[in-house]
Amino acid sequence: MTSSTTATTPGRQDSVVGTLTVIPWANEPDAESDAPVLPFLMVYSLGDGRDGPEAGAEALRGELEKTGLSVGDKVTDLSRETRVPVTLLVEAEQAVLTLPFMKVQCPVPPEWEKAAHETGKAYLICSLCPWPEAVQGKPVSEEQLRAFLGDEELIAQSAHCLLPVRRVRT
Repeated sequence: MTSSTTATTPGRQDSVVGTLTVIPWANEPDAESDAPVLPFLMVYSLGDGRDGPEAGAEALRGELEKTGLSVGDKVTDLSRETRVPVTLLVEAEQAVLTLPFMKVQCPVPPEWEKAAHETGKAYLICSLCPWPEAVQGKPVSEEQLRAFLGDEELIAQSAHCLLPVRRVRT
């Protein structure tokens, strides 16, 4: 079970896009494989924008494209695409995700943080498909998350990227 966090969005586009929310999870370790656990973050709208969910999805698409992320099945590796202004800081069971149009500090479980530090990356999905049921403070079960992520349209209507994990330097 996991829970979501609402992002802060500067400026007027907040009213068109609606409430942006972030949810973390990690894949399960595979006992038969040496593949590392990969942490995931997903940004999605609640679909509550001023002009409705469709207008919100188009506004979010525009913001993602201005940022340099494309919507579809292409996965952008942001360790190679350094011109894309998206960052992720992970420290003290918190993930701080920053995009030009939003910033969010999201609590993450210890195993998520460990996976992020061990792999040095997280997989970010920015979905254009609204998920009005997954509101901040309300737990999301593994089954609900799988059902939402299992939708073929969600994959096609999302920006996907591998995001380098940064840490606080002491």
